[in-house]
Amino acid sequence: MSDNISRLLGIMSRLRDPQSGCPWDLKQSYATIVPYTLEEAYEVADAIARESFDELKDELGDLLFQVVFYAQMAKEEGRFEFDDCVAAICDKLERRHPHVFGNLSADATDTLNADKVLQNWEALKSNERKDNGQHSVLDNVPQAMPALSRAYKLQKRCANVGFDWPNVEGCWDKVKEEILEVEQTQAGSEELAEELGDLMFALVNVVRKHKLDPEAVLRAANSKFERRFRAVEQALVAEGKTPQQSSLDEMEALWQQVKTQGK
Repeated sequence: MSDNISRLLGIMSRLRDPQSGCPWDLKQSYATIVPYTLEEAYEVADAIARESFDELKDELGDLLFQVVFYAQMAKEEGRFEFDDCVAAICDKLERRHPHVFGNLSADATDTLNADKVLQNWEALKSNERKDNGQHSVLDNVPQAMPALSRAYKLQKRCANVGFDWPNVEGCWDKVKEEILEVEQTQAGSEELAEELGDLMFALVNVVRKHKLDPEAVLRAANSKFERRFRAVEQALVAEGKTPQQSSLDEMEALWQQVKTQGK
């Protein structure tokens, strides 16, 4: 174990010391730390998206601290320690990479590609779930995942066992069907939310069939919208106006101008 890892574990232990630790750290539980963990994971993703690798180093450190925090609480309760977490992931990585750490022949490894490795990984995960008493292919898809990511994961699990459209055209047909159902549903009715959810779920299938990540696709769309609307705001400022002082037609005209400029 590196000196810095030992130092980090020591810092965490002192922060949780019942007599001399930090009152805030002592007050925390697994559940109260979860929002911070999610926030740190998103900050890692944001640094990567912006290609800010100096920030990425710090954000990864913040994320590592979350792991250490959970491990310290588990240690206090006699459940497991940080080293057990490291051992568990080492065992898992070796087990799920038999083409690297196992006894596969040279001929077998020569025919591998990234897609085949992913298929093997999913098959191994499926066997592990069965060994752990989880019999549905949908077991162990976290309820706390963002809904868009969870839809993608559920669909991938089903696709791995053959419950999938053979091509993207089938996905598009389902999207069109769901659009019609939304249009035919009365506004304000209890069914509208359900039909809109079905439409969003169907659209995730289209994204998946194109081998794209729906979270990444929507993040990019968010960024583009934000960039263009900020440009509209700047154009309005140049005219001495704010969005609140402008009509929809004025803002739409500026929006189209921004689009033609490739922003």
